[in-house]
Amino acid sequence: MRRLIATGRIAASIGLVGLITAIYSQLHVNPATIALTYVVAILALATAWGIVEATTASVVSLLGFNFFFLPPVGTLTIADPQNWVAFVAFLVTAIIASQLSGRARQRQLDAAARQRDLERLYALSRALLLSERGGSIPGEIARHIADAFELRQAGVYDQRTDRAAWAGVGGAPAAEADDRLREVARRAVTLHDPSGLVISAIHLGGAPIGSVGLSDPALSDTVLNSIANLAAIGLERSWADEATARAKAARESSELRATVLDALAHEFKTPLTAMKAASSDLRTSDALGAKDGELIAIIDEEVDRLGVLVTDAVQMLRIDAGDFTIHPERHQVDPIVETALDKFDRQLEGHTVTVRVPEGLTIEADGELLGLALRQLLDNALKYSPPASSIELRASAEDDFRLSVTNSGSLIPATDRLRIFERFYRGGHARQVPGTGLGLAIVQEIAHMHGGTLSVNSSSEGGTTFTLSLPRKVAA
Repeated sequence: MRRLIATGRIAASIGLVGLITAIYSQLHVNPATIALTYVVAILALATAWGIVEATTASVVSLLGFNFFFLPPVGTLTIADPQNWVAFVAFLVTAIIASQLSGRARQRQLDAAARQRDLERLYALSRALLLSERGGSIPGEIARHIADAFELRQAGVYDQRTDRAAWAGVGGAPAAEADDRLREVARRAVTLHDPSGLVISAIHLGGAPIGSVGLSDPALSDTVLNSIANLAAIGLERSWADEATARAKAARESSELRATVLDALAHEFKTPLTAMKAASSDLRTSDALGAKDGELIAIIDEEVDRLGVLVTDAVQMLRIDAGDFTIHPERHQVDPIVETALDKFDRQLEGHTVTVRVPEGLTIEADGELLGLALRQLLDNALKYSPPASSIELRASAEDDFRLSVTNSGSLIPATDRLRIFERFYRGGHARQVPGTGLGLAIVQEIAHMHGGTLSVNSSSEGGTTFTLSLPRKVAA
């Protein structure tokens, strides 16, 4: 189509020169007037259409001026030396005038094109910023690109979801076009497809994240790169929106779980309190035998343990939902350790338990949360230890306060160690053991709230050690 338009313009330029020549051939006019008319026509063509049309008119005008108006008329020779001067002057004037006027027009066209591209890029960026997220994200971005640049076809490929979508009045191209979008994203190149599509990779942070295909090869590389950059921003924003939505849903779910469990905890504690009172009364009764006393002692201990489990479960879900604050105070470490061990008195039977806590060691932390973290580490050690294994609890304070729990006879695979602190993650070796997958994540959250860390070291020789490291002084 563009070639036909260019051919038509050249033909019209030749026709205009021919018309001027035909008119002046019937009139007796000074050659200078004829030459000036030719120059005006050439300038008009250069201003209206460009250098190619004006140069063509210059050459035809030169031939026509020589053949029809410079003696000897009807030949391409010049007899009078003065006419040679006039001919050369006309030649130089026509060519220079056409070139200058054509270049001026080309600069004007380039400036208008740049302005148009800037306006379209602005419209595209505004559309992407204000667009409502719904349906196919690549499809939405492709539609905005096609609308802003009035393209027959525009396609976007999202490598993260492996989804490609097309928009525009031309509809979706052949199925092979999706494969080319994927190939360009994989190779991080720009491809000029035989079908007329220009496909460019979309980069984010130097890495390819997708590709964009356009049906207008006349777009400059700068504009094409700008479109790809805006598409990258659109994809990144959609990912951020999805992550925010997931985080909000997870937070609301955690808050709901904490609220429901808090209500259940209150319901549980009423019968637990009654059971505790009854078991305590029975333990003081003189009418029971020794065996009955042992059974009641077990009931009494298990009621206490159940109460602690309910309280810990509610606290853990509140921490998971972010609904908690720390209240750091100076605490002796010994009582916290002893209380935690007392909670697991029956479960620790058969294990060799070693406690290494320096006398008088103190820590400035939230005592309740620190006790919860220690109970979770002990519970984790008991779950994954053989019945007759040894468990060591060690505390120290040099630059930082360190509290570690080691259980022998268990090994965490290297692949699981990378994800063991994720919420709800349970490795293959842990799926046969009852649990929620929240315990270690909660301990890590407690460590972070105190400005500390939780680490793991696991080997076949030394067993598995979880170490909670906290600063000696914690900011409230």
